[in-house]
Amino acid sequence: MISFRIHLLSIAGLLLATSPLAAQQPPAGFEFIFDGKSLDRWHARPHFDPARLEAMPDDQRREKLDEWMADAKKHWSIEKGELVNDGQGAYLVTNRDYTDYELRLEYKTVPRADSGIYLKGTPQVQIWDYTDPSKFNIGADLGSGGLWNNSPGAPGKDPFVLADKPLGQWNQFHIRQVGARTTVFLNDILIVDNAIMENFWDRGAPLFRSGPIELQTHGGEIRWRNICVKELSPKEANAVLQDHQGQAFTPLFNGENLSGWQGSVENYEVVDGAIRCKEGKGGMLLTKDEYANFIVRLEFRLPPGGNNGLAIRSPGDGDPAYAAMCELQVLDSEHPKYAKLDARQYHGSAYGMAAAHRGFLRDAGEWNFQQVTVDSSTIKVELNGNLILDTDLNEVTQYMADRPHEGKDRTSGFFGFAGHNDPVEFRNISIRVLPDTEVPKK
Repeated sequence: MISFRIHLLSIAGLLLATSPLAAQQPPAGFEFIFDGKSLDRWHARPHFDPARLEAMPDDQRREKLDEWMADAKKHWSIEKGELVNDGQGAYLVTNRDYTDYELRLEYKTVPRADSGIYLKGTPQVQIWDYTDPSKFNIGADLGSGGLWNNSPGAPGKDPFVLADKPLGQWNQFHIRQVGARTTVFLNDILIVDNAIMENFWDRGAPLFRSGPIELQTHGGEIRWRNICVKELSPKEANAVLQDHQGQAFTPLFNGENLSGWQGSVENYEVVDGAIRCKEGKGGMLLTKDEYANFIVRLEFRLPPGGNNGLAIRSPGDGDPAYAAMCELQVLDSEHPKYAKLDARQYHGSAYGMAAAHRGFLRDAGEWNFQQVTVDSSTIKVELNGNLILDTDLNEVTQYMADRPHEGKDRTSGFFGFAGHNDPVEFRNISIRVLPDTEVPKK
C-alpha cells in the first residue's frame, strides 16, 4: 500500500491537560510513538477503507483529513501522560506505516466499552467489556485480543483464553505482526499465535503489505499509554516465520554441499550456506526423496531480473511447468523486463494456471521467506507472511496459451528448483510431511 501525504491541522486547543509520560523507558529496540504530551505522530480517521482514501484526489483527501481531525479534537485529550478518548469521534492513526513490527501498549477502559486496535489500517485486535452479557453472543465473554474481523472459525478469531484484567485496571498488549501473521499477548498470556489477519476491506486479497496503527474508539472511555513500536528487519522477520513450529520441519539442505539432491547438480553450487544456480546454467535440482503432501519452508534471494522456480511433485524429468504438478514461479516480478507477462507468470503463481497476488516481494538482493503447502490438489503460497496464492488445481479450466498441464494431477513426486540461467539463491530449506489425503475422483 503506497503511503499518502498526510495533511495535518495544528492541534492547539486539543489538549486539555498534559504532563510527562509515566516514568518508564520502552523495552530495548522499541520507540515511543506517543510522547505523553502531543499528537505529533498522529492524525485522525474513522472506520474508512485506506484504499478508498488513497484513491481520492489530493484536495479531497486533505479536506477529509481536516474534517476528521476537527472531529477528533472534540473527543480526545491528554491527561497525566495518558491518551484519553470519551468513546466517540474519529480514531487516531499513526502518520507512519509499518510492515513487520512489534507493538506494545497499555489500555484501561470502562463497563460496556467496545474498542480495538487496527493493524495496517485494518480491523482489528478486539478490546471490550468481557462482563457485558449483551455481547456474549458475539464473543465478549471470551475476552479481548482476538482478531475479531477474521472469518468465523478462522485461526485468531477468538483468543485462546480470557486474559483481561478487571475493568478499571491497566491491561498490556504485546502484538507482533510479520506480513499478515499476527501474534498477540495480553497481560503476558499468549492468546493469538501466528494467525493470518484477514483483509476486512477485500476478503479476496491479502492484508496490506504495510499500513498504519489505529486506536479505535466507541462505546465508552478508553485510556492508552506507553505506546511503542519496534520495527523488524527482513532478517528478524524471516527468523520469526522460520522459527514458528520449526521443530516440526526436517532440513533438506545441510548448508555445506548438495548431499541429498539429484538432477542437474553440476549447474548448482553452494555459496555462503546457500544453494545458488550458476549464472548461465539451469535445469532442475531435485530432492532424492519423493513427497505427496507437505509443507516446505525456504528463503530465497533474487538478483535483479532473476528467474527460477519451485518444482512441485516433479517426475524427475521434463519441463516442470507442465510435467510436474506445477512450477511455482520465483521471479523478480517488478523488474521492467517482466512488465507485460501473463498474470499467471509472476512470482508465486502456479505457472500458466493460477495467478498469485503481487506486491509482497522484497527488493532484489534481499532475502525473502516463503512457505508452500501442498495438500491433495490444493496449493498455498505464503510470501514473507502474506498468503499470495490459495488455489485448487482441480478447478483450473483455463490455461495460458491454451496449453494443458499433463502433470497437474500428479499425487506425488520430487521437490526442487527449476533454474533459468540466473544466480538465484536458496537457503534454510526444510520440509514437513503431511498425512495423505484421498484424491477426489473426477
